Amino acid sequence: MRMWLFGALLLLFSCKGSVEYAEAPEGVGISGVRRLSADEYDRTIRDLLHDESSPARTALPADVIDPFDNDFTQQEPTAILVTGVEALANDVASRFVADSARRSLVVGCTLPAPDDAVCLHKFIVEFGRRAIRRPLTLDEIDPLMALGTLFATSEGDFWEGIDVVLRVFLQHPEFIYRVEKGTRTAEEGVYRLDDFEVATRLSYFVWGTTPDDRLLDMAEAGLLRDSAMIGRIASEMLEDPRALERTDRFHAMWMGYWALPHDPDLTAAMRLETRRLLEEVIYIEQSSWLDVFTMNGTWIDDDLAGHYDLQPPGSDEPMWVRYDGTTRQGILSHGSFLSVAGKFGDTSPTQRGKLIRTRLMCQPVAPPPPDVNVDEPPEDPTSDCKFDAYASHRVVGTSCKDCHDALDPVGFGLENYDQAGVYREHDNDHPECTIAGDGDVDGATFNGPAGLADILIESETITDCVVQQMYRFAMGHEAQDIDRPLVTSLAQRFPASGYRFDQLMLDLITDPTFQYRREETP
Repeated sequence: MRMWLFGALLLLFSCKGSVEYAEAPEGVGISGVRRLSADEYDRTIRDLLHDESSPARTALPADVIDPFDNDFTQQEPTAILVTGVEALANDVASRFVADSARRSLVVGCTLPAPDDAVCLHKFIVEFGRRAIRRPLTLDEIDPLMALGTLFATSEGDFWEGIDVVLRVFLQHPEFIYRVEKGTRTAEEGVYRLDDFEVATRLSYFVWGTTPDDRLLDMAEAGLLRDSAMIGRIASEMLEDPRALERTDRFHAMWMGYWALPHDPDLTAAMRLETRRLLEEVIYIEQSSWLDVFTMNGTWIDDDLAGHYDLQPPGSDEPMWVRYDGTTRQGILSHGSFLSVAGKFGDTSPTQRGKLIRTRLMCQPVAPPPPDVNVDEPPEDPTSDCKFDAYASHRVVGTSCKDCHDALDPVGFGLENYDQAGVYREHDNDHPECTIAGDGDVDGATFNGPAGLADILIESETITDCVVQQMYRFAMGHEAQDIDRPLVTSLAQRFPASGYRFDQLMLDLITDPTFQYRREETP
């Protein structure tokens, strides 16, 4: 019954809106009904209820991450999801009403009586607008007032009424899903979003969370219908710390280091190092995004410097340490990135090569043949050295050769760095197996992270790829034919901005298509 009701409500709230025929810009992309990812859910209740517990990560089904967690084409509704949403709503609501400090911040009433209709109405109207991301109608407010009053008076406790109303909001289809209705345009299947829908799309892209009261007030005042005004508002939003959190998450998921195989302290240190680089380049200096890959140094403390065998800065806080005399350079030499794509208890040149091809170069890699056991490490009966063992992948006439010719040489260029980002001169436990660290990308040779970064930048592969990935992250799906003119335009404008990542985001936000949606093809 819950599944049926959930589906019926979703269809109801996904209706097309009233009929208005207006011209739509060319190249409007597809936009489906997008469910909040676990991360977005946790950030949303953090901002709505001052709840820092991040409960969705364990209560909801795991999001499909490929490479991002917000692809609506992967978000299948299931009975497990509905059960998880209900349990999560009950948990979040019960903990909230038991916390007097948070109650005061969100509800604001002091010692309300069980029948305090004024306070209950204020909570429903104000919190409802934040949670549903639009003003509630009278037809929505009245039943909630009746429900809250019933529970509060029957239990003799005002907070019982808040509890049940909050549970309703936290299971509402328009809380769990970002529903974009819009109004029809002259182009079949294309709809213009209203101001609240634009505010929601903008907020979840830039902040990864629900619009705040100021942004909702702007929507209510009709200020989100002009691209120039939207751009000015977005520029201010980029100054909020939540923008850095979102940018950090985009890079972590895109480059694969959102989860690391180390102890919590080392993981935190590596993530902080990379976040500090992104903050410096994108938000403090507002310099070329390419600096993320070309910096001849990093911000680390004494412990992480010791881990990397770099000169300690003499501080427990991250300080600037140069890479002089090494093959390190930029983010590709960070332990966060180098920790990704390991296998068989060590680095994997194949997996590293695949990571670089698919994530940094946006090149698809075919799956292995069905008759290949990828869980067996490569071996060479005549040698214990990894380079010799992996040579078996590239034997002429084997089904694996073509793919491994494209992957393994890329990965071997980073082989001097182990799975924790530590420099080494030979294979683990095999001093006789010296590591040359030479790599190759489509005929261009390199050695180490510095050389790889230079090749990716010179070929413009990485700049074209980040534009594709940013669009995918913002819109919740991989670019399709209808989206490609916009993606191409963004890629052409990126160099003109000096490769500023914040400007790349603004270019997407201020494009007229950002205020429209195209229906999915059945």
